[in-house]
Amino acid sequence: MAKATARHILVNTAEECEAIKDKINSGVADFAEAAKTHSSCPSGKQGGDLGEFGPGQMVKEFNDVVFSEAVNTVHGPVKTQFGYHLIEITSRTD
Repeated sequence: MAKATARHILVNTAEECEAIKDKINSGVADFAEAAKTHSSCPSGKQGGDLGEFGPGQMVKEFNDVVFSEAVNTVHGPVKTQFGYHLIEITSRTD
């Protein structure tokens, strides 16, 4: 069965998500540090690390990105019922 590891940053607005993504992609901010500073999810304390999970364990919008998009790339904003996520897929096996 497929497995993935990922980390994420959860914020309230798409604009905030884009601003953080720009800082990460330009090298101004580190993903883990940005998660600790900005994420409203308890995982933010661990740099946004969500550990390993399989398909269907996360909400659909999150799951769709993690199991179909490029690894080691920051994706988002991804809107879920929780808010807006930046998602970095750190590994995936099929």
